[in-house]
Amino acid sequence: MTTVHNALREAKKRLRDAGIESAALDAELLLAAAAGLSRTALITHPDREIDGEAAARFESALSRRLGGDCVAYITEYKEFRRLRLAVRPGVLVPRPDTETLVEVAGERLRRQAGYPALAALDLCAGSGAVGLALWDEHPGLAVTLAELSPDALSVARQNAEAVKASGGGGGGALSVVESDLFAAVTGVFDLITANPPYIPRALLAGLPPEVRREPRLALDGGEDGLALIRRIIRGAPARLKAGAALLLEAAPEEMDGIGRLLRGAGFSSCVRYRDLGGAERVIGGEIRLL
Repeated sequence: MTTVHNALREAKKRLRDAGIESAALDAELLLAAAAGLSRTALITHPDREIDGEAAARFESALSRRLGGDCVAYITEYKEFRRLRLAVRPGVLVPRPDTETLVEVAGERLRRQAGYPALAALDLCAGSGAVGLALWDEHPGLAVTLAELSPDALSVARQNAEAVKASGGGGGGALSVVESDLFAAVTGVFDLITANPPYIPRALLAGLPPEVRREPRLALDGGEDGLALIRRIIRGAPARLKAGAALLLEAAPEEMDGIGRLLRGAGFSSCVRYRDLGGAERVIGGEIRLL
């Protein structure tokens, strides 16, 4: 038997010695999952004893983290907005930066005539983080999640069912579609969001080890990072109502190029939005009113 305090102290040291910058947070998340407790319970009760089974689970989790697995793959969940999303190898782990896309999309929806009875499409849905957060936070909104990867599609469906069961969404329709972007999607939308792969291929080898273990399909943006973004911008006008918007997450250094692509495809009112770190993270354009 050991205590929370002693288990965390040793774990943080091992993680720090391995060069893991988020050692304290990682240790707390892994111990909370192993012991079936909340982080708050760990922090407020440092003298709580950890039994042998929980200690063994914690040691296994630490070994995986030291071996390069990310925390979310080990715990099999990731907190995003007010959702607890299932994640596992084969699906991109939701990042805090992506909350910027959700916030901008929400502001856009609230300004549109007909709110909340609007329809949104989330492309490259992955675990479903963006689309499910919008559905959860905007009662009455109909959301379609489109994803190509079978692994990610399975996780998105699992998360969609969990969010439905939690009572979120306020009755709006929610569907998950296997689709290569727009290929299997029907209808037109008041908003399209996407967090597509946007890392230039040459940079993939330099990513942190835990990121390199995430699916290449969700990271590889082609030679310049814009391969899928070009396809989305070309296809979006036919799927947007007049006055509706397309919002894309991308890298700050790609914003100028994406702006040119949006304007070339007939989008107006192209605006960029910064994440909490001050970096340009989201860019959007609006289909001109006829």
